[in-house]
Amino acid sequence: MNYLLYGTEKYLIDKEIKNIIDKNKFNDFNISKYDLEENTMNEILEDINTMSLFSTNKLIIIDNAFIFNRVQSKKIDNIDLLEDYLKNFNKDTTIIFIDRNEKIDNSKKIVKLIKENGVIKEYNTLKNINSVVKEMFDGYEITNQSINLLIDRTGNNLDLIYNEVEKLKIYKIDDKIITDKDIIDLTVENINIDIFNFIDNIINKNKKIAIKTYKELLKYNEEPIKIIAMLASKFRLMYQACTLSKKGLTEDSISEILGVHRYPVHLAIISGYKYNSKILLNYLDKLADLDIGIKTGTADKNLALELFILSL
Repeated sequence: MNYLLYGTEKYLIDKEIKNIIDKNKFNDFNISKYDLEENTMNEILEDINTMSLFSTNKLIIIDNAFIFNRVQSKKIDNIDLLEDYLKNFNKDTTIIFIDRNEKIDNSKKIVKLIKENGVIKEYNTLKNINSVVKEMFDGYEITNQSINLLIDRTGNNLDLIYNEVEKLKIYKIDDKIITDKDIIDLTVENINIDIFNFIDNIINKNKKIAIKTYKELLKYNEEPIKIIAMLASKFRLMYQACTLSKKGLTEDSISEILGVHRYPVHLAIISGYKYNSKILLNYLDKLADLDIGIKTGTADKNLALELFILSL
């Protein structure tokens, strides 16, 4: 059986992979893992066509399988050979393709082949996240009110929630009862760390919110110089995407030219059109100066970006 698991919810995808492994009783000797951002299609095809030495059944997991998207991050050779294999695949070999993007391109030949000869499952943001969180607390007592409190504090990211749940379970291993007080005492309140919102707050001079977001990023052990690089990258994408959009190029064309997936380009254009291009270039210059200052020791890495925000 062949699977295509796609979507942004890593926790749910990982859980489904574990279910497939447990159901088919694959052992570690018969599981191969690849990443299309790092491995070649030739390597993967060679493994697909090689019999397992330990069992008749084998599992091949292919992460970052962007070949199912309209805009690919890079060109992959021998896709036609993979398509030929999917038409007449080895029933003793299970392949799991993982696409971490929100959508797949249903018009692609390879997507149609998976539909005909396998299973496609979507794992994007859940409408009812509470039931999934309830399952995470299996064996523990917790009220729906407490689950809602946990979600309110941590946000809708299931990976983040899972980490907080594991922390709570270890803390309450003896009585296995999770209370509101436990959640407030042990979990970190997560404000919305959306980089575009962070940028909006900086440019719109919402200094209080921007500083709060910045300190929250630091709380998650993010290095200031890395945050500066992230900001500069987003400003640059906004400037480039808007410049090309104003010239009449489509989002697909811009994605191909910049080598960036279409969705970030779409967001960049929406955000970038709010601002004058000169403002974006000015912020890029200032961030470059901050980067140099921190690396040369002329600026305090813990205060540089905060002072930059306060000076706007």
